[in-house]
Amino acid sequence: MCDSRMFGATLSAFPGGSVIDGFYGGADRIEAMADYALARMPERSALLGHSMGARVALEIIRKSPDRVERLALVDTGVHPVKPGEQDGRYRLRDIGRTQGMAALVDQWLPPMVASAALADKALMTRLRDMAIASGLATFEAQIEALLHRPALDTVLLTITCPTFAIVGQDDQWSPVAQHEAIAAVIPCAQLRVVPGAGHMMPAEAPEAFNRFVSEWLAFPSVS
Repeated sequence: MCDSRMFGATLSAFPGGSVIDGFYGGADRIEAMADYALARMPERSALLGHSMGARVALEIIRKSPDRVERLALVDTGVHPVKPGEQDGRYRLRDIGRTQGMAALVDQWLPPMVASAALADKALMTRLRDMAIASGLATFEAQIEALLHRPALDTVLLTITCPTFAIVGQDDQWSPVAQHEAIAAVIPCAQLRVVPGAGHMMPAEAPEAFNRFVSEWLAFPSVS
């Protein structure tokens, strides 16, 4: 349920960058989301994906590795569907269907941020407005994509471009341990942790995040 507002501070810091917006045209499978992104990407790019977007980025690597010159996987995971995950996602969907999008977001959003962000009323209002504006159809398409996500275990081993796994230290949804595992599997991957940030880390701690983005963009390619 995130759009380009998640990366407002990063787009300001790196004016040559762009966000693939539009919620993947309503696609409800990761593979179709990757096709949507590929159609809107330059021929070669530094590709950064946040949360579900990182899974889309990895599908892009599977489909067209030559299109990606460097990769950043932010606040994400590579595990298959967990026991009980479908029930949890459908429970939120049903709140949206019966009580409206605001009620869904008010359940979904608070666990996504760290305690410092919860106390930042302006930030929470921006994130809440962004998620509500995405609409229930977008949420439903995205959870179906995640519940039918393709396996990634073989993809990680094929990645040879400079890769960073970046995570908020207090991300309870996609914890640091998941990123340690990602960095351990991808050849020459780098792990970076942002203190005091949760799952919405690019918006929660934009200055720290942008420092790691700058480091990632300057990181030398493997010869």
